[in-house]
Amino acid sequence: MLNRIPTSTFNWIFLIGIALLFIELFFFNSGLVFTLLLFSFLSFIGRKNYHKTIGKVLFWVGIIILFLTIINMLAVRFLVIAAIALFFIHYKKSTDEPEKVDPANSRHQQGTGASQTHENLVYVEPLFRNRFFGSEKTSEKPYQWRDINVHGGFGDKIIDLSNTVLPDDPVISIRQVVGNVKIYVPYDVEVSILHSSLFGRATIFNKKHLQLFNQSLSYQTEDYGTGAPRVKIVTSLMSGDIEVKRI
Repeated sequence: MLNRIPTSTFNWIFLIGIALLFIELFFFNSGLVFTLLLFSFLSFIGRKNYHKTIGKVLFWVGIIILFLTIINMLAVRFLVIAAIALFFIHYKKSTDEPEKVDPANSRHQQGTGASQTHENLVYVEPLFRNRFFGSEKTSEKPYQWRDINVHGGFGDKIIDLSNTVLPDDPVISIRQVVGNVKIYVPYDVEVSILHSSLFGRATIFNKKHLQLFNQSLSYQTEDYGTGAPRVKIVTSLMSGDIEVKRI
């Protein structure tokens, strides 16, 4: 049913939701940003100290208050109402106008022709999946490399490049709200790193940045432009640390 909803409809809903969010933040509830940042920070501290009782308390208190704060936002209420309305509207439309499939015409469209070209595609299982909660790490056993392009909410990412064979110009792209990223790179691999962070720290080989506040960092090893193998790393964290080290 969702494939019958035009993309433009989703775009309008998204834009209206963003507009309502800014209206709420600037005109009705200016303290909401502070609340979100405060309890995101508490969740982050709790996650880093989750092995302690105080860490568990901070983490879950932060998560619960964040959840309650978010679901009470005007923009979120609008999105929920819009989703429910879309469901019923298009459910009714699908029952009134059921989709018709002509097998003969489908076979004709899949045949050879000037405008139709058959492509043999193979699904590639990603190393990481998009997750709002939870940490992920690469296998400790040898594994086949696949480029990483993920975004997530809360959790850590650990990537060990010593257990795989890198192809030409592999890419690691990670966008995370709260969490840490650790990447272990073999000594014979050249590296390019582009990192942005709202809050956090960065340790990139021998370079350390202990206080990042809305900053972007860009480094590359001396022979990255001409050496091989090499890997490009692009990370973006709202709150979290990144560590890139040799192994």
